[in-house]
This record gives sequence, C-alpha cells and structure tokens, in this order.
Amino acid sequence: MAASIVIGKRLMPQYSFSKLRFPRAIRAHQHRRRGSPLRRLGFTLIELMIVIAVISILLSMAVPAYQATVQHAHETVLRDDLFQMRQLIDQYTLDKQQAPQSLQDLVTAGYLRSLPVDPMTGSSTTWTTTQDDSLMDADQQQPGIVDVHSGSDKTSSDGRPYSSW
Repeated sequence: MAASIVIGKRLMPQYSFSKLRFPRAIRAHQHRRRGSPLRRLGFTLIELMIVIAVISILLSMAVPAYQATVQHAHETVLRDDLFQMRQLIDQYTLDKQQAPQSLQDLVTAGYLRSLPVDPMTGSSTTWTTTQDDSLMDADQQQPGIVDVHSGSDKTSSDGRPYSSW
C-alpha cells in the first residue's frame, strides 16, 4: 500500500518497506559490494597506496644490501688484480733480469693480454706504480717497478684507502 506524503510543496510517494526502491546510485553500490564482475575490474586507491608503501619498505631494505654486495665484489676483484700483477712483476723481473719500467712492459712482453681495469676507478690507466732503486736479484741489471696500487682515492669497507692496498 502506497500513500503519498506532502513534504514542503512536493508530493512524495510513500513506499511500503516490502517494495522499497533505492535510487540507481545506491543500487549500483550494493551491486559492486556483492563481488560482481564490475568490482573486480580494478583496485581502489587505498589498495594501490598500501601496495606501493609495502614495495617502498622492501626496497629501502634491499638497496643498501645490494650496494654493499657490489662494493664487496669490486674489492675482491681489486685484491685479485693486484695479486696477479704483483706476481707478474716479480716473474718479469726474474725472467728478464730487470724490473719492468711501466705496466705496459708486462703487456708487450706477453705476461698480460691487456692491463686490467681498476674496479674502483673504472679505467686501466689509473694504476699507480712504486719504483724502487733496490735490485731483487743479484743478476738484475736495473731497477724498475716493484709494486702496483689502485689509483682510487676512495676508502675501503675496512677503512683503509684503496691506494694503500
């Protein structure tokens, strides 16, 4: 049974609760809440913000660990390169009866294919060498390079400068 109610100057129909009808916007909202295909088409803004916040937190923990791993790898490569070049300098000195006058001498004599890239500077031309007047062997004729270091001015993870390794 529907009766009409007068509100102000408008005549508003009165509905029985059994035949209650909602405006279209309210019905669409209820339709979405039931898990219809319309609801599953996208994400709400709050859901997206939560996902972005979680990803940001995870990245803030992962990036420093990644950077430390990369730094440790560069230091390991530097240690190995220095060890190999020092061994080759000693071998060259014993074989040729004179120390190399430059690192390029190791390449021209076939001890190295090419000078390795300094992992701290990214260049093969920044290696610093130590010249010494002392002779390593009694048969050695002239002094030359006795040691090699990185040309980087940065400090390692243990607090020592790379140029002192």
